[in-house]
Amino acid sequence: MNKRRPPVPKSKSAARNAARQPGTATQANIAKLKTAFVLHQRGQLNQAEALYKEILQSEPLHLEALQLLATIAGQRRESAVAVELFDRVLKIKPDYAEALINRGNALRDLNRCEEALGSYDRALKIKPDYAEGLYSRGNILRDLKRFDEALESYDRALAIKPNYAEALSTRGNTLRDLKRLDEALESYERALAIKPDYAEALSNRGNALRDLNRPEQALASYDRALTIRPNYADALNNRGTALRDLKRPEQALESYDRALTIKPDYAEALSNRGNALRDLNRPEQALASYDRSLKIRPNYAEALNNRGNALRDLKCPEQALASYDHALEISPDYADALNNRGNALRDLKRHEEAMASYDRALTIKPDHADALNNRGNALSDLKRPAEALVSYDQALKIKPDYEFLYGTCLHTRMKICDWSDLGNRFALLGEKVAGDERVSPPFPVLSISNSRVLHRKAAETWVEAKYPIGQAFPGLEKRPGHDKIRIGYFSADFHNHATAYLMAELFELHDKSRFELTAFSFGPDQNDDMRRRLVAAFDRFVNVREQSDRDVAMLARSMKIDIALDLKGFTQDARPGIFSMRTAPVQVNYLGYPGTMGADYIDYLIADPTLIPESHRKDYAEKIAYLPNSYQVNDAKRGIADKVFGRAELGLPQTGFVFCCFNNNYKITPGTFDGWMRILKYVEGSVLWLLEDNPTAASNLCKEAELRGVNGSRLIFAKRMPLSEHLPRHRLADLFLDTLPCNAHTTASDALWEGLPVLTCPGETFAGRVAASLLNAIHLPELITSTPEAYEALAIELATNPEKLRKIRQKLAANRTTTPLFDCQRFTRDIEAIYTAMYERYQANLAPDHLTI
Repeated sequence: MNKRRPPVPKSKSAARNAARQPGTATQANIAKLKTAFVLHQRGQLNQAEALYKEILQSEPLHLEALQLLATIAGQRRESAVAVELFDRVLKIKPDYAEALINRGNALRDLNRCEEALGSYDRALKIKPDYAEGLYSRGNILRDLKRFDEALESYDRALAIKPNYAEALSTRGNTLRDLKRLDEALESYERALAIKPDYAEALSNRGNALRDLNRPEQALASYDRALTIRPNYADALNNRGTALRDLKRPEQALESYDRALTIKPDYAEALSNRGNALRDLNRPEQALASYDRSLKIRPNYAEALNNRGNALRDLKCPEQALASYDHALEISPDYADALNNRGNALRDLKRHEEAMASYDRALTIKPDHADALNNRGNALSDLKRPAEALVSYDQALKIKPDYEFLYGTCLHTRMKICDWSDLGNRFALLGEKVAGDERVSPPFPVLSISNSRVLHRKAAETWVEAKYPIGQAFPGLEKRPGHDKIRIGYFSADFHNHATAYLMAELFELHDKSRFELTAFSFGPDQNDDMRRRLVAAFDRFVNVREQSDRDVAMLARSMKIDIALDLKGFTQDARPGIFSMRTAPVQVNYLGYPGTMGADYIDYLIADPTLIPESHRKDYAEKIAYLPNSYQVNDAKRGIADKVFGRAELGLPQTGFVFCCFNNNYKITPGTFDGWMRILKYVEGSVLWLLEDNPTAASNLCKEAELRGVNGSRLIFAKRMPLSEHLPRHRLADLFLDTLPCNAHTTASDALWEGLPVLTCPGETFAGRVAASLLNAIHLPELITSTPEAYEALAIELATNPEKLRKIRQKLAANRTTTPLFDCQRFTRDIEAIYTAMYERYQANLAPDHLTI
């Protein structure tokens, strides 16, 4: 809001002229008025006030004394008193235009906007060419969000007084309100041409430059304003926001602090200071700054919204929701608060309510790109990817450079097997990732690109933007050795989940005389069978779901964890922020994320020679800790389910060869599908049995089959089932066909466990070499091909040579219990040897290095 500057007397002649008005009779009062006027101009308001009151005691209808006394009340922001005094002035002189304008200003201060507008309009009826009155009228119309009318009022003022710099500056603010940014900038430039040292116009100009996404120029404009007025708190506050735009949060914080030194009760600067602290990953301090702001302005909706964001950072979604709701009570049409409210509801897994909140935000602001993006995320949570894609596409249309959205959008397109113009889309993604653009989270790139370089680039860009190393966090002092090596496993998946199914036996088999195990669980608090099994396996099981990243890191430090394993990486519900604060002396990326995390604070990546040959090491940010067989742990305690399905029961034909792939549909690329269709064409009567992620994917895959000359009915889709039912249906398939560039991972070991051969063609990346790792560990290298052509040829040979396939199945059945893949005791010894080597290097003051046992 552009608050008026309270009027002060402009000249002694004004006092003399006023003294000659009827009713200002005595010479004594004339002298007092002159003296009071001088005191008033000097800023000695108390003394001037006393003299004005003395005059009014003897002459209650003394017009100028009343006017100047009202002016003092306005200067002191005693607006109610000012209104009462101006009303007395107007009883004496109803056509006093200046008094009507000043009365309007006092009403504006009282937020009585409609009454203020009426006062201005009365003044302008009396004096239509009153430029200052038109300016004040424009200000109140702007307060009322009647921006077009405000602009017209400023333009009328400028037609009368073309060199009215204040009107030009505030006109620029109104044009900003109307999103006419270039015109706003031109209006500020005109103001500055008239008045080059106009600090407020320079600050406002900076705001327009920020809106135009020109933060460097905005910063220069604020700095010019501050050269003129070093103690200009508003410019310092705006300067801080430009520095935040430039990703310079430390300097932004310093600018806000300077503003607050000048103006300690500056609620806006306190709120913005909290934003900078959030940028610096200091949510506790941010929350304190928002609370200080709200102590000054309890109904400050923006601070309440920002406070909710800090509470989300601190993993307090219920409290965050309450803060957003409070903001919306004050400002029901606050689209940003509705958007953030939706995020809190997503945190609470209340996805339908989140959707409703995003939709309310978009009703108010249809071009709210953040709300569209988040709405897409909620739809993805609800397993409605086709609708999510529409929302993401709309966000990109509004904001083509929306950070990390292009990759998410492309990944969603892959989920529904929408391959339109996919080659160009993949190429564009690769160019942007290679150019260090913030175009995609790392995970989508795993299934799109066969390039290790791009995988690392995507991870490094993501970490730099989202999870930089915690500079403000205290360093970790060297620790002495323990009797036992303290291992911390960090995951959101300590319940019925694929990761837990793989790892449960490892936790049980760890040598508790040499290792102390702590689980840090930040996933759902589910009391299922797997959760109970895992709780029993650990020495300590700590639920940290509602603790901030900082608190979890500090907790792990207090427990003196020696080796911290991140079992999530960049997968769903991951919390790499914990590791950015160096939660343990040795930090390890294992199992959950099949690739490099690109982070300086992750020391090791556990792999095997198949996954990462020595020549590939340079493309991984971590040092590689090599297990001798496969990197993937497996639980040998899980039984072979005794459930038996019939073909018809699962929609399969009674006869014919059954190829299958139970990978997620997003892993199916056009190149892989082309090969599959050639295989089906060659193997008469065969079918391809696929997992059905969603009906849209199934429909699109059938259409793609038809385009390749294969009847869509030869694609059979398997609905998702609980694992205990899913595993036995593998027995109805004849051969599992792997995908590239992202292989089957847990789905491959599930198939091998159930006796189903897996055919693969390794790629160049970790994610594309997992199936080969598993096949080597179960001693079936004959199922690893070197080219797509060899892959197709072997699939056809196995489908048309039953004896060869029978021998492979026999070998698989024999190897399941005799080779390393499902030997969890051997795996436990191997990984414990790796942990010991990591720990010993640390104790010897040696930096992490590649490890082989």
